[in-house]
Amino acid sequence: MERVAVVTGASSGIGAALCRRLLQEDAGIRLCLACRNMEKAVATRARLLVTFPNTQIFLIQVDVGSMESVLRAAKEIKQRFQRLDYLYLNAGIMLNPHIDCKAFFRGLFSRRAVHMLTTAEGLVTQEDRVTADGLQEVFQTNLFGHFVLIQQLEPLLSQLENPSHLIWTSSSNARRSNFSLVDFQHSQGKESYSSSKYATDLTSVVLNKHFNKQGLYSSVVCPGVVMTNMTYGILPSFVWKLLIPIMWLIRFFTSTYTMTPYNGAEALVWLFRQKLESLDPLVKYHSCISPWGKNYVEPRKMDLDEETAEIFYQNLLELERQVLMRLEGQQNIK
Repeated sequence: MERVAVVTGASSGIGAALCRRLLQEDAGIRLCLACRNMEKAVATRARLLVTFPNTQIFLIQVDVGSMESVLRAAKEIKQRFQRLDYLYLNAGIMLNPHIDCKAFFRGLFSRRAVHMLTTAEGLVTQEDRVTADGLQEVFQTNLFGHFVLIQQLEPLLSQLENPSHLIWTSSSNARRSNFSLVDFQHSQGKESYSSSKYATDLTSVVLNKHFNKQGLYSSVVCPGVVMTNMTYGILPSFVWKLLIPIMWLIRFFTSTYTMTPYNGAEALVWLFRQKLESLDPLVKYHSCISPWGKNYVEPRKMDLDEETAEIFYQNLLELERQVLMRLEGQQNIK
């Protein structure tokens, strides 16, 4: 039976590398690139078809930062497929990142240098904004849009005879200290990316609790330090020219400097091969690389508790109800 995989944010970076690697694993897979920018998606599909000319590659437009777009995409996916084996929740943004230069240069010459450069802890702040749906954009794009997409696609995902796997792209930057149940959209803070990724970890854990018995499993992945368009946007280009050689050197001393999207996709592809029942729902799977360039996966326990995850899940369900009700009301007025 042909497996079906949907990848959000598939037009570039880790998403595009993941698609190529999935096809290397199974050229017979039916692959759906779910992207915001269709021009980039068409170009990515064309590049994949050069190497895998007989593969079925579908395109669906979705902006997970827009509820109308998510609902429209979910409807199209349900019309096109009878089931989903894999849903890679990979799309994400980091809005207006700012570096604390003093903290950066102070940390660069301290014993915390590797930890700082690996996690960006204490370095990066962001300025978020509100979407047309009235939500914080980083929260909506990185987590909530994906959550609603899962809810809408549940009939294709929850099939006991054919279990499905949700695979989230999280981050080593996901920290408990930047997340609050009182302000889970992080409207009052300056580290919205970190908060949204911690919220991702919580969501994955609680989805396993509620849906494993229905044939739906969820896992989270950290791709490591990867150079993508999002990463390059954090610092001016001349700074990256100075840093890149240092980062390649640091790679010999830390396993998480995967650097390239291909290497960063290692854990995402590794999960494609695993038996779902063997996976630990409380573990984040990290893409790693040896000093000699060998890719491998390292499971690490997540810093969270299931009670917080359950409370957050109920908040997500209530927020979904409110947003969909408001959207329905707006459409009726039109």
